[in-house]
Amino acid sequence: MSTIVSVSELSQRFGGLHALKEVSFDIVEREILGIIGPNGAGKSTLFNAIVGVVPPVSGQVRLRGTELVGLPVHEVMAKGVAKTSQSVQVFGEMTVLDNVAVAALISEDSLKAARVAARDELEFWGLGAFADVEAQDITLAQRSTLELARAMMLKPAVLLVDEVMAGLNEVEVDQMLDRMVSTNTERGVTLVIIEHNMRALMRVSHRILALDYGAVMALDLPDAVSKNQRVIDAYLGVE
Repeated sequence: MSTIVSVSELSQRFGGLHALKEVSFDIVEREILGIIGPNGAGKSTLFNAIVGVVPPVSGQVRLRGTELVGLPVHEVMAKGVAKTSQSVQVFGEMTVLDNVAVAALISEDSLKAARVAARDELEFWGLGAFADVEAQDITLAQRSTLELARAMMLKPAVLLVDEVMAGLNEVEVDQMLDRMVSTNTERGVTLVIIEHNMRALMRVSHRILALDYGAVMALDLPDAVSKNQRVIDAYLGVE
């Protein structure tokens, strides 16, 4: 498989805090790349830098060779990179269906067509029964899933998923993992997933990227990362 996203020497600072330190790695087309690290390691900052929510102070992000740094967020997403937010953001007084239909309007030529596409997407993510419920009245975990459905309406080639499994029970986690794998294998979307649920992340990821203090600590197969002493000391701890 070829590289779809190349991140090169990406750095971010907030005042005196060096949140990302010359982070470099490649994302392979149609892989699932898991990202781990302690709180404050720079994981969400990395996502925000890649899509331009908070542009990096230096470095490059290329999608199939096209530079993304410097582009506004909507152009990055139009080129094929979308992300969900760790802080769930939905239109609370709109229905679940219309939250997704809003995004579908980017590619559909009518509200009716957008709603049809949105309803299909909600069914895929297990939210079909809540289509006509106001988004403020569903659970936080369901809102996180709603963000995934909405992001998929942008037809991304690469989807950055930020802790979508927080608050899910064991059965719901398994269902989410199945849908993630289907999104990757059947729908051809490259996934990059930040997640603290290590069992879940190790189960679906082809590779794991470990961050600590804004720097790359390890990038390898899940089993190798789980045995990496630096990763164990900084994040995994002693069993």
